[in-house]
Amino acid sequence: MTTIAVHELVSQLHSRITLEWVAGGQGGQRAIKSTSYDNRNNIVLVGHLNIIHPNRIQVLGKTELDYLEKLGKNSHDDTVNQLFSQELTAMVLITDGLPVPREFRSSADRLGISLLSCQANSQEVINHLQYLLGSVLANTTIIHGVFMDVMGSGVLLTGESGIGKSELALDLISRGHRLIADDAPEFSKIAPDIINGTCPEMLREFLEVRGLGILNVRALFGDSAIKISKYLRLVIDLEVMTDEQLHHVDRLRGAKRNRKILGINVPEVSLPVAPGRNLAIAVETAVRNHILIEKGYDAAEDFINRQNNATQKNSQ
Repeated sequence: MTTIAVHELVSQLHSRITLEWVAGGQGGQRAIKSTSYDNRNNIVLVGHLNIIHPNRIQVLGKTELDYLEKLGKNSHDDTVNQLFSQELTAMVLITDGLPVPREFRSSADRLGISLLSCQANSQEVINHLQYLLGSVLANTTIIHGVFMDVMGSGVLLTGESGIGKSELALDLISRGHRLIADDAPEFSKIAPDIINGTCPEMLREFLEVRGLGILNVRALFGDSAIKISKYLRLVIDLEVMTDEQLHHVDRLRGAKRNRKILGINVPEVSLPVAPGRNLAIAVETAVRNHILIEKGYDAAEDFINRQNNATQKNSQ
């Protein structure tokens, strides 16, 4: 289960929007948690005032406060009691620089629920919260391999230990591509169809190459050789193949398939490893070809169509 404490959430938001603690400071340790976070249930975690389907973070702007003011006393009191629910609410946030009702302050202090305010409008606040929670509470996994930024695409190099992933990464870096993570890249599902890859802080900038040991890529090649994160677009699996296996590879389309990562199908290409083969060029070409396919052009389909057209002309 992934969690983030309210005080940590507020701290991480500080660079984007300035939040001011109004009351309920003791509620800063309350945890916002999710077991299967994705963009489909953002509203369960954060949103405008919602009593029927309470959000963990309740955001109130002018519209919501005006609505509360128009309620009769009993309905108003019931709504405020539900708003400050110890079981359901982790934080209440007043936006647009609006004055905070006195009863909100007393309820927050009495129940230990964080009450904050800010000058930003409510939709801007919700957007920032959803983006941050999407990153922090996303489903994550670690996959053994080297994660690279190749021509603007996030490419994961996989294969058996010792097959040459790090040497290939070093070759790609020397050709102007960028290292994101070696050995243990961490991937997070931040949207229904998007996986973001990054590097654990301890391993950032380092690459282990057999015979050379641990290398600091930033120190060797400069800041431009490092990328902090990238969306995963393609997996390239390095594989030593027998003659029989090579014989069964589709000569038109190559060894392509989908690999399911965090419930998302990611295109995967198998590259045979053999002495004298320039894998860096092969990886660059695989990425270029994947980009063309994403844009709607498939060389194999084009070749088949040409053959069919030529056959039809010869038969006439």
